[in-house]
Amino acid sequence: MSLWDRLMTPRSVAIIGASADASKTSGRPVGYLLKHGYQGKIFPVNPRASEIEGLACHPDIASLPQAPDVALVLLGAQRAVDAVRELAARGTPAAIVLASGFAETGEEGARRQQALCQAAGSMRLLGPNTIGLVNLTDGITLSASGALELGQLQRGEVGLVSQSGGILGALLSRASARGIGFSKLISTSNEADLELSDFIDMLADDPGTRVIALYVETVRRPEAFVRACRKAAAAGKPVVAFKIGRSESGARAAASHTGALAGADRMYDALFSQAGVLRAQTFADLLNVPAALAAGRTLQGNRVAVLTSTGGAGTLVADSLGMAGFDLPAPDAATAAGLRALQEGDHAVLDRNPIDVTLAGLQPALLRRIIRVLLDSPAYDALAVVVGSSGVAQPELMADALRDSMGHDGKPVMAYVSPHAPAAAAVMGRYGIPAFHEPEGVAAALGAQWRYAQLSARPTMEAAARRPPQAPNDLPAGPMDEARAKALFRHFGIPSVRERVVHDAAQAEQAARELGPAVALKLLSARILHKSEVGGVALGLDATSIGSRLARMAREVRAHTGQAPDAFLVQEMTSGVAELILGVRQDALGTALLIGMGGVMAELFRDTALLMLPADGGSLRPDQVLDALRGLTSWPLLEGYRGRPKADVAAVIDAVLAFGEMARSLGNRLVEAEINPLFVRAEGQGAIAADGVAILS
Repeated sequence: MSLWDRLMTPRSVAIIGASADASKTSGRPVGYLLKHGYQGKIFPVNPRASEIEGLACHPDIASLPQAPDVALVLLGAQRAVDAVRELAARGTPAAIVLASGFAETGEEGARRQQALCQAAGSMRLLGPNTIGLVNLTDGITLSASGALELGQLQRGEVGLVSQSGGILGALLSRASARGIGFSKLISTSNEADLELSDFIDMLADDPGTRVIALYVETVRRPEAFVRACRKAAAAGKPVVAFKIGRSESGARAAASHTGALAGADRMYDALFSQAGVLRAQTFADLLNVPAALAAGRTLQGNRVAVLTSTGGAGTLVADSLGMAGFDLPAPDAATAAGLRALQEGDHAVLDRNPIDVTLAGLQPALLRRIIRVLLDSPAYDALAVVVGSSGVAQPELMADALRDSMGHDGKPVMAYVSPHAPAAAAVMGRYGIPAFHEPEGVAAALGAQWRYAQLSARPTMEAAARRPPQAPNDLPAGPMDEARAKALFRHFGIPSVRERVVHDAAQAEQAARELGPAVALKLLSARILHKSEVGGVALGLDATSIGSRLARMAREVRAHTGQAPDAFLVQEMTSGVAELILGVRQDALGTALLIGMGGVMAELFRDTALLMLPADGGSLRPDQVLDALRGLTSWPLLEGYRGRPKADVAAVIDAVLAFGEMARSLGNRLVEAEINPLFVRAEGQGAIAADGVAILS
């Protein structure tokens, strides 16, 4: 048996520390296994009980009749370590450790977790600090979650991996109330051994799972995460992630809960983009989006028909879809004719979108015909149906009408339940029709389907083989001055403005004559990187004015810093169609390039994008850089906005790729690097670095 089989379909389960008191947490797992129909062998272990739930109870692990396929360990932290050691000695392949008091509690707990791993040896561990796992496909519950008290758990095709045990139970109960089914639910928590990437990889092979949902606190192995998500994509399984820790306070909460620091949120955006993961923007979307994707329908375009019998609710849905970038065209001539042929009375409004069929006591038969016309129409790619009070009164009739009308065309159909009617939404969910309590849920679900369709349609492209230059051997540790930083950038193929290093007024005047007619004078120092703040930048000088300005700059810098400048930089004045910022970001997730509008815009508007460098040491592709540029709000400025010259986008792409190769070549030695601004000239004229920062470890 594989590890997946041992965990998900074990033939035998040992419950270490099982209690005969069903009201206790340790008393739940045996009852849950029996309640939900587990057919394998159950071995409760408790020295103070002779039987539990009619099953013979064993006094210790040594007395078990066989090594179980999996053991659920319900003991406290220190006793759990001892139990894991005994289970490993018995040859148990895997154990699920529920106890807290490990790495999430601090240094002492981290040492205890290390001891737990040593005790396990080659035995695989889920947890500790986990609530366990649930296999709804086969009715196997290896968990103590109180959510399993629910009578009938909805089976479905969404596999959930959560790094929080409590969230697993919360999502299970919410999904059950919505009629949304899961295939597998796994709480990884501290991830002393098995972690997020392992279960994404296994779910990619699971025939019972169509969509993978993730509740993410941190990604511990970015390269494995990307590899597993790409495996899921290759298997046709979307991966949807909700990441907490987006704010500083959220990051602190995540750290205290898991014992792992959350990475910078935008780095996760870049990582998810690299891995092809759809990011859920709200907690509600972690149910809404997978439920819609699990329906198995493909969105081929962004044109949506909204069918409503209540005008206000239809407008809410239409407005949410419009804000999300969807098009809501009126019915074309053929579609309108088909709708008019079905019109009963003079109350329906069929020549606009939303399509309002305000008929008292709307009949399912009529609704079926209207839905069929809209789904057959070439004018629409999806249908959103508002379920009003008549549908709420008889939810099965409305759900039947929707289900029977969908046919085999594959267009997505969503339902917005306008009155507060959880029972109606649950019926829709059980019938395989994504149903939402908020109009924004419809927009989020269709938006995710549209993004997934675009990701799936994008051809897999490999980066062209690039052999970056070797880094120079004489690079200093610590910050470089601007001249040395730009020399490093030039070494990797990024051109910079013409400039001269000078030490006195005479040298400055000579440089100004060579580089003029207008030049900039800058302080040159590896110790002072923010030159403007200490009076270290002057623009628009010439050979007659630069000498006196250098003397004044020396006085101002000394006044601000207490240090006399060692040298200055005389630089040609230049400009471009646009100013960009290009930087490198390093953290535990990997290395990313930041690109966006530079100068004041960089700080004021934060119009930037992050591109994660491939974790396998490969190179970025030009199409990836172009996609990032097109995603900027200010992209039209590079395209020639309102008669402006078009920018040399090809040169920008070359500069970004070169920056990436520099980061790849320097590896962990590169702490920080930035060009701001990178002047982008008109099409065919290149891009050029006008300033630079580089810090090496």
